[in-house]
Amino acid sequence: MVHHTRLIILNTTKIGERSLVLHALSPDWGRRSFIAAVPRGGGMALFQPLSVLDAEVVENPKSDLWRAHALSASHPLTGIRTSPAKNAMTLFMSEVLYRTVRDGACEEGLFDWCERSILTLDALAGDYANYHLRFLLEFASALGFSPSLEDLMPFADTHLEELRTLLQADFASCMLLPLNGAARNEIAELLLRYIGYHAETRIEARSLRVLRELFR
Repeated sequence: MVHHTRLIILNTTKIGERSLVLHALSPDWGRRSFIAAVPRGGGMALFQPLSVLDAEVVENPKSDLWRAHALSASHPLTGIRTSPAKNAMTLFMSEVLYRTVRDGACEEGLFDWCERSILTLDALAGDYANYHLRFLLEFASALGFSPSLEDLMPFADTHLEELRTLLQADFASCMLLPLNGAARNEIAELLLRYIGYHAETRIEARSLRVLRELFR
């Protein structure tokens, strides 16, 4: 059976010279891995973190690793792919999703929320240094945790007031919240601990260090 679907790329694993395992989110099956051929002529750009792809998926009754082909970009994501800072942010976002959402997990609405988050970042012209913090709070809500200030207090340390703003202010005000790179990192780390506590996992996002350097 062939399914027409979309995939959000979280990570890839190379298999031999011409094949990749795509670790992806889909609206139909949630987090799932697929095998795909690498297009000739250097088509790896298609599989960058958080690329949104149209795909045909062929079920394999003998394997859980179904084949994805006829792959093409659903959105060009020009605003992201032409910006080193936005690319670094998508690397962080995809790493968090990859390390948190388990294979087989199918949270209702998670794919659509994730796609909206990608397109929002793509469209922002500036003032997005805090975007990954808002992303983490919304991710917690998408997973069903719905964080409140009271919930975050045990993790907040010295950042309770910044968390209050991130939770209660509108999107534009959150993006304009004055923070330096160190404070952003500390808030991101405490939010990862909060999400990890509820998801019963430890989330270590190595890409967070890059954001600290980019958004000092």
